[in-house]
Amino acid sequence: MKKGLLVTLIIIGVVVVFVFGFISWGSGVYDSSVRLQEEVNGKWADVQTMYQRRADLVPQLVATVKGAAENEKSILTQVTQARAGIVGAKSPSDLDRAGKQINSAINLAFEAYPQIRSTENFIDLQKELTGSENRIGVARERYNESIKNYNTYVRGYFKKMALNWFGGGEDFSVKKGFEAAEGSDKAPEVKF
Repeated sequence: MKKGLLVTLIIIGVVVVFVFGFISWGSGVYDSSVRLQEEVNGKWADVQTMYQRRADLVPQLVATVKGAAENEKSILTQVTQARAGIVGAKSPSDLDRAGKQINSAINLAFEAYPQIRSTENFIDLQKELTGSENRIGVARERYNESIKNYNTYVRGYFKKMALNWFGGGEDFSVKKGFEAAEGSDKAPEVKF
């Protein structure tokens, strides 16, 4: 009787170990799938964050550069008009008036805006636009990489079975990577 009991206990032990191993394996597959799915969601949120950064930043930068350029345009227009007054002066009083206009324009240029910097502002704007687009590109690449890792993991035959058994109806379907919108292959225009 002892031999039969020992065999029964061994069989029960093997079944328990098998069931425990199977449940551990299935829950490990489920947990890993959830982790990878959350990583995909996080990477997509990063892409959205970069889009929002661009949407918030670019209009402000463009407005700042526009304002500086308008200010400089006004100053340069006054200086040019004053110079034209000197060239077109017909009398000493005209020359004196034109000289005062030039002095006024030059003082305005140095007091209100000490350096003419719109070219520098445009270069900074270009750098910021490039930086924003690079950040978006990196975020998209990371998103696509996380999609690849997730899809590679959940597409395995036994992993699909485990997810069906242990997933409780949760969706672990294959995800698509970032796809550009139609027409986005054309460069956008930045208008001033």
